Amino acid sequence: MLHPQPTLETPRLRLRPFTPADAPAVQALAGAREVADTTLTVPHPYPDGAAEAWVATHRPAWEAGTSITYAVTEAAGGSLVGAVGLEITPVNASAELGYWVAVPAWGRGYATEAAAALCGYAFAALGVHRIQARHFVRNPASGRVMQKLGMRFEGVLRGAVRKSGRFEDLALYAVLAPEWEPPV
Repeated sequence: MLHPQPTLETPRLRLRPFTPADAPAVQALAGAREVADTTLTVPHPYPDGAAEAWVATHRPAWEAGTSITYAVTEAAGGSLVGAVGLEITPVNASAELGYWVAVPAWGRGYATEAAAALCGYAFAALGVHRIQARHFVRNPASGRVMQKLGMRFEGVLRGAVRKSGRFEDLALYAVLAPEWEPPV
């Protein structure tokens, strides 16, 4: 991408690029046992330096057109409440959605609101045709986010990944650009 990553606004949230100053909050919030347990790639405990290294990957990935990652912050006050991002496969005009929300912000609809803003941007501005997302079958709350985004259930990938020494089934959802309607 030749232009800077834009900031996205919703009624309650501001999605902005992460900065190195966010790293301590990422380590504390994403590294919480409850968050790490429900995501494939977030470790627990979250190692020192890992958040800084993760944030440092965002700009080069945006510039390469392979990923876009946002800090999800409250519009009023700017507190970091999570992250949302897309891993993009340009040759297929497809992307995989991922997100996490800090435990104190659970149950407020932030994941749906942030993901809807990012999906809308990806379809309108990035030319993405398909956005898919996967969740651990044992984490139905994440599946409800996908359903609220208008994603269709496509199946279960049995024993598809290993997390903390156990194999996990993944539910797969997707939405295509012609089907996209932002959640109400």
